[in-house]
Amino acid sequence: MVDSNSLQKIVVFGTGGTIAGQSALRNDNIGYVAAQVSIQTLSGDIAGLAAHVLGYELVFEQVAQVDSKDMNEAVWCDLAHRTAHALARPDVQGVVITHGTDTIEETAYFLHSVISATKPVVLTCAMRPATSLNSDGPQNMLDALSVVMDPQANGVGAVVVCAGAVHAAALVQKIHPYRVDAFSSGEAGPLGWVEEGRVRWSGLSMPSARPLWDVSALPISGVWPQVEIVMNHAGATGAVVQALVQAGVQGLVTAGTGNGTLSQPLTDALLQAMVHGVQVLRSTRCPLGQVVAAPQMAPDSSHDKTIPVAQGLSPVKARVALQLSLMGLPPQV
Repeated sequence: MVDSNSLQKIVVFGTGGTIAGQSALRNDNIGYVAAQVSIQTLSGDIAGLAAHVLGYELVFEQVAQVDSKDMNEAVWCDLAHRTAHALARPDVQGVVITHGTDTIEETAYFLHSVISATKPVVLTCAMRPATSLNSDGPQNMLDALSVVMDPQANGVGAVVVCAGAVHAAALVQKIHPYRVDAFSSGEAGPLGWVEEGRVRWSGLSMPSARPLWDVSALPISGVWPQVEIVMNHAGATGAVVQALVQAGVQGLVTAGTGNGTLSQPLTDALLQAMVHGVQVLRSTRCPLGQVVAAPQMAPDSSHDKTIPVAQGLSPVKARVALQLSLMGLPPQV
């Protein structure tokens, strides 16, 4: 008999989402209620789980039970501290986090930014509730565990595993509202694929797992800086920006058109907000590519070019980065 205390552990944190959702009808994939099933129950219903992780002990913790559209910074802080604590233990192989699909890319990027992940941190999810006839949650969970157990996952940082693909936290985006294969890493493509329990890595250079900020400095509780996202569109005015400044916003991220372009009224309002101390970052609403900044010496009469670029981040991830920056956290050394 093997002593479970001598086994390497995989810590599984549950936060809710569709993967833990329930519906009254098994053929109803949209009328469900998210975040109903505990992580212990969810894992207990996965056929073949024990054989899949043979040689490892699974440790389950319910961190939160929320629909991920309602994910917030308080859960982020708790999750980050718990993840860092788990990874620091020599008997822990890595961490799996179950999460809703709507904001998993933001949580993944947040964790990637604050945790020194020399061990795997794998977020997974589902597009069908746990009660569905064709629930994708069990396979996604098994795939996530496969990544944690793969030695090449060490040092990659936080990743998202869904529909057999392994996505880097800095690149992953939800691109479809319904289909099971709902995520993309854009032009770079996935880091790898999980095939029958084995990870086939793409061979592309892995992203740096070095975090930007020190997780130990994250507040356990308290109010985070208010940062909002403003979209450029035909007929965009500066009214939303003006209202947000009036309300005391500390940071703004723009989802600009094309190469981060902004209408003149919106640009004027943003520049005025910057005068009042609001920090602004310019991103693009385009799903592929990133804003290419104009050369510093190039003549350009467009005032929106004076607004700093979000360094390749999508609007939602740029918002996370700006929040952390505004908190004045010490950088990771």
